[in-house]
Amino acid sequence: MSQWQDFTTGERIKMLRGKEVTQEALAARSGLSLHTIQKAEQGGNVSLPTLLRLAEALHSDVSVILGQQAPRRGMGRDDRAMLRELSRTVHDTAAGVLADPAEGTAPGAADLAEAAERLWRVYWRGAYTEAGVLAAPFLRSVALYAQGTPAGQEAAASALLSDAYRAAGLIANFLGARDLAYAAVGLAIRHAELAADPVRVSMLGSARARVLLRDARVEQALREAEAAAVRAEPRFSEQGAGLLAAYGKNIVFAAVAASRLGDSDRAADLLSQAHAVAARLGRDVFGNGLQFGPSYAGAQAVGINVTLGNAGRALDLSRRFDPSGLTQAAHNRMQLDVALAQCDARLWDASLDTLLEVCSAHPEWATHQAIPGVIIQRAGRAGASRIRKLSGILGISPTGR
Repeated sequence: MSQWQDFTTGERIKMLRGKEVTQEALAARSGLSLHTIQKAEQGGNVSLPTLLRLAEALHSDVSVILGQQAPRRGMGRDDRAMLRELSRTVHDTAAGVLADPAEGTAPGAADLAEAAERLWRVYWRGAYTEAGVLAAPFLRSVALYAQGTPAGQEAAASALLSDAYRAAGLIANFLGARDLAYAAVGLAIRHAELAADPVRVSMLGSARARVLLRDARVEQALREAEAAAVRAEPRFSEQGAGLLAAYGKNIVFAAVAASRLGDSDRAADLLSQAHAVAARLGRDVFGNGLQFGPSYAGAQAVGINVTLGNAGRALDLSRRFDPSGLTQAAHNRMQLDVALAQCDARLWDASLDTLLEVCSAHPEWATHQAIPGVIIQRAGRAGASRIRKLSGILGISPTGR
């Protein structure tokens, strides 16, 4: 199969444009003539100014148009537009480029708390593009609020900024915007430290570990998650459920990283610790974008055993715990892990049934996942009709590529 760099620049422009946007529409968006668009797609030389205009109109990057890097998998124009706006907002607010306070009234703390709760509800549902659309104006509002914070209340404003940057970082990481994820999580850590909030600081250990895992820096992710857990452990009994949950989540991410390294003993030990923390909590805890408890630890145990090659154990665990406490996104991910375990166990029909169920119910979430393509490629010998349905939902070829 051809790689992105194998296509011509004109072919890449046409593919990024897609069927729903005509050449005339692209010309109008970019401010270029129809003749220029046609010439570019037919393989004519494209000047840098033209490339810059096309990149803006296509919500892409010049490097993608030139084939130097591939577009993010499963990402349409709306996703790219959202990420560009989110990136601009993160960097503008970090640099102090804010709206003029005279242009409107800065939001109050109660309004921001309500907006944050709405943002995390959308995020937990797995609607990451929608969450990103909410995150940019939320971050701008928090930055404006922080700008006018009276003396003595800076810590509260820093805590809100930490939450806003952390949301931006997690959304960017899920959608594969690595550089933005690193920048936003780094800013979140800085503001959590300024707020002197041990719960937020600990929560950001797992956030940074998540970004490192996505970047294939697995050993660093393991060290980050374990260090964050160690920093929290001596104090969690004094701080209540929030820090205990953050501590447990760091332990889980350390276990995930250990499983990626193939260290089954270390992963098992860490997972045992996470279950002990979850049992102490006795319930799934939600707050400020954090989820941890018995359901979450159980779902992660399924995925960790899949990674370690213990398909039978993973399937057994999936049948033995109650997932009702999971967020929608966490439940979806567990279902993918179950489908992958079924695939590993050569239960092809069951694997495709599980995959079709989660992808049909949550197609926008599923299109950003790599596991469905892996399963389709491996389980392709089973029901052709299901393969066709899945390929249509995910927008991939029946080979999973």
